[in-house]
Amino acid sequence: MGEEKSKSRGRCGWFIALIVLTAVILAVVYMVKSKMKKSDDGDGAGPVPGPPGAIDKKYADALKLSLQFFDIQKSGKLVDNKISWRGDSGLKDGSEANLDLSKGLYDAGDHIKFGFPMAFTATVLSWSILEYGDQMDVVNQLDPAKESLRWTTDYFIKAHPSDNVLYIQVGDPKVDHPCWERPETMKGKRPLIKVDADTPGTEVAAETAAAMASASLVFKDSDPQYSATLLKHAKQLFDFADTKRGSYSVNIPEVQDYYNSTGYGDELLWAASWLYHATEDRTYLDYVTKHGNEFASFGNPTWFSWDNKLAGTQVLLSRLLFFKKDLSGSKGLGSYRDTAKAVMCGLLPKSPTATTSRSNGGLVLVSEWNALQQSVSAAFLASLFSDYMLTSRLHKISCNGKIFKATELRDFAKSQVITTTT
Repeated sequence: MGEEKSKSRGRCGWFIALIVLTAVILAVVYMVKSKMKKSDDGDGAGPVPGPPGAIDKKYADALKLSLQFFDIQKSGKLVDNKISWRGDSGLKDGSEANLDLSKGLYDAGDHIKFGFPMAFTATVLSWSILEYGDQMDVVNQLDPAKESLRWTTDYFIKAHPSDNVLYIQVGDPKVDHPCWERPETMKGKRPLIKVDADTPGTEVAAETAAAMASASLVFKDSDPQYSATLLKHAKQLFDFADTKRGSYSVNIPEVQDYYNSTGYGDELLWAASWLYHATEDRTYLDYVTKHGNEFASFGNPTWFSWDNKLAGTQVLLSRLLFFKKDLSGSKGLGSYRDTAKAVMCGLLPKSPTATTSRSNGGLVLVSEWNALQQSVSAAFLASLFSDYMLTSRLHKISCNGKIFKATELRDFAKSQVITTTT
């Protein structure tokens, strides 16, 4: 598998949130020992994921603690605050533009709101809720997860005041980072950075569109009006991202030292994929098919991260081929699934194409900065792909002629959790 993009830089602490977020996801996957129903079709497809079974307390505890991290990171007028040492903060954020940008999440140990990684976190949190919300609900953590997601998407709604304007950062990291203080007592100026038609930022606009589209699915049944609002913003942001193309890292050089983007094609495919799931509008499906050769890097498996969404896009679009029979013959989607399979084969340690980017203990290890990001995100995708296969009565995957069971992908995922936490 390819190395992490060499030009991708970042020296902030949001990677802690990403690690904790994936801890949330993995806790959801494993905290409840899912009942595995035996296939009675005589097809030898093996066990099929069923409803939640017995609770594994250590993972349930990890889920609860992980979700508390989002409460700790919240900015704004806190509601039903469960963290005794946190209070209201950032209440005037956005005031220089006559906007209320008080909500959202701080970047780990500092007080900056970086829109690009925050949006990615919201998208993956939505995905985890959509796939494993029933397991969250068993231990009373579904509502807290949805509350944290809504706190973030409320911020994105306010940060998108018109079709081609998106505020992507609150605060000045050069001033903030040297100053260790509580957010409740911040006194410095809180400058804003935005992208617009004159200064486009395709990757951050598209990622925010993905966050809004995926979250619209989360709230579709419980709050249809809010879901519709999110979807409206998602469509507008995608149109902005696609029609006014330009890298935010190029157009706004000051972001390069923090969350530098190495390209926007992956975000466009990622956003279009989520918009198709949210709308079933074939326009978005046609988009990923049309632009696949341009942006998807077919046949070249990559690592899933806040800067590179290709592996996630490939798994997400594979989902359509697993579960929508009318799309099974799609040649364009087939290339996405083939590359998703290549990603999975790269993760399986005994595969002929297994990545060599591992520690002696088997932990996926790609880069020194944010070293756990690739291992935990790979574990998440492996869990999803395994569940998609098993639910579809497919229990084997071929890696250059060597056959592996779908359950071995889950074994890999669990090995990353164990290695990470030991």
